[in-house]
Amino acid sequence: MSAEQGGGGQGLRADGLLTIVLTLASWTAVPLMLRHFATAEGGEPLMDGWTANGWRYGFSALIWLPAIVIGLSRRRLPAGLWRMAVVPAAFNTAAQVCFGIAPYYIDPGLMTFSLRLQIVFVTVGALIMFPAERKVIRSRGYLIGIGLVVAGTCITLVANPEGLGGGTARGVGLAIGAGLLYGAYALSVRRCLHGVNPITAFAAISVYTAVGMIGLMLVFGAGSGGAVLGFGTGEVVLLLVSSLVGIGLGHTLYFYSIGRLGLAVSTGVVQLQPITVSIASLFVFGERLTAVQWASGLVAITGAGVMLWTQHRMMSRDASVTVAAIDEFDDLPVDPDVAIIGQSNELPPARDGVLKPSPDRPLRATEGASARS
Repeated sequence: MSAEQGGGGQGLRADGLLTIVLTLASWTAVPLMLRHFATAEGGEPLMDGWTANGWRYGFSALIWLPAIVIGLSRRRLPAGLWRMAVVPAAFNTAAQVCFGIAPYYIDPGLMTFSLRLQIVFVTVGALIMFPAERKVIRSRGYLIGIGLVVAGTCITLVANPEGLGGGTARGVGLAIGAGLLYGAYALSVRRCLHGVNPITAFAAISVYTAVGMIGLMLVFGAGSGGAVLGFGTGEVVLLLVSSLVGIGLGHTLYFYSIGRLGLAVSTGVVQLQPITVSIASLFVFGERLTAVQWASGLVAITGAGVMLWTQHRMMSRDASVTVAAIDEFDDLPVDPDVAIIGQSNELPPARDGVLKPSPDRPLRATEGASARS
């Protein structure tokens, strides 16, 4: 895939548009499903968060396990894969704990708006870990975008008519914590897993995460997670569908969309998730955001868009390097999936401003000391 295609220079492809819309729909549905499980019946939630997480990730491991089995049978699994995946999986597990429990204390719309702070956490981490990215981060447009995200998100939270007391405060804290941990997950993928096929990398992380989630379910879940066995068929199916849609299908569609549309378009579309979730939550749960919250939330999303646009523009106008589509956001991944796609070019992330070849992928003629400075 050419740089022009990844940046949108060759137009948008119909299949890519379809898959990115389906990705957005998948990730819109998941917070709503989790909120449904948290809905009280007779004073108690339908299902506790530990149980939901354990079953959802346990099922997702079965979905992704064939990628590992096929790799083993063909002897194509990268050497040291399980060692490389430990740190990203640890962050993913912790993030998923926060993400899975937050809906028990906060409505889906407010939760997803809180998660927009993830892009700010990624920026701070990249500023520390990848000096080559400081040119982008210190640019005027990028700093304006960060300011809009932080200000918009904070106003959206503070303007909550119910205030931030009690359950709402815990929910906001969990949502922001999830954003922080997902940011660490994205950065650790860039640090630890460069050169690994995206499907293989995500499969290994999913297996590790499933082990952690099932272990936590056995310790903290109602009946060690066995309560699900007493549920009706419809609820069990919905639980498994939430895993398939959110962890299996959603990520696969997103990977494909990035390959067809490029990172700038794909990541831009998924930034709309808080809007789609809030609209759906209004009809499903009666969640109503005030006019101030809608306005400030849109400011936060606009800020994220400005950050993405600034990074894409600065990479595209660098006449000293031809940027491949998968290299575009390499060291400054806006989410874990972008990190997993970006690291697959087998080029270790630049940490001192100078790109270095890997044993499997030498530097291209257009790459050098100025490529990421």
